[in-house]
Amino acid sequence: MTDRTHPSSPPGLAIPADDPSRVLTVADPDGADRPHVSVAGGTYTILVSGAQTAGRYCLIDMLVPAGGGPPPHRHDFEEMFTLLEGELEFAFRGKSQTVRAGSTVNVPANAPHAFRNVSGETAHMLCMCTPAGQDEFFLAAGFPVASRTSPPPQPTPEQRAEKAKLIETLLPKYRTEMVRA
Repeated sequence: MTDRTHPSSPPGLAIPADDPSRVLTVADPDGADRPHVSVAGGTYTILVSGAQTAGRYCLIDMLVPAGGGPPPHRHDFEEMFTLLEGELEFAFRGKSQTVRAGSTVNVPANAPHAFRNVSGETAHMLCMCTPAGQDEFFLAAGFPVASRTSPPPQPTPEQRAEKAKLIETLLPKYRTEMVRA
């Protein structure tokens, strides 16, 4: 028999009562109420925010252009990607492997990783982070975009330098660090 205990519900305790202040979330990635930001050259749409899940997780829709993706980094939360379209090269603890549409990749907390779009076409994936927080980081670190399919902005060198300084100050707050490849 499988142990089905949940880390937030110690064994033997009753399941907590329903919290009526929490509501059903239906997220349309093209909906006017969804925030869109350009991060690492891609467009990230916050589908479900940490505020909507009481901080348990966030879900982000990612459109990653050819050649796009973040530099090697690590953070102390779990991150899971489901690749819907395209092909990505995932680097994990210094080793790379190609992942194709239909695959799901789980990155354990604290492990160095990165991904890069090697398909020559835009890759589309969903990213879940648990606990939440990465959604807030992307909103603070990214450049706002009008819609999910709007072209990413072309920031000036000064704007990029300003954003890089901001990101450096945000990394500790969001439990993330950049690592050398």
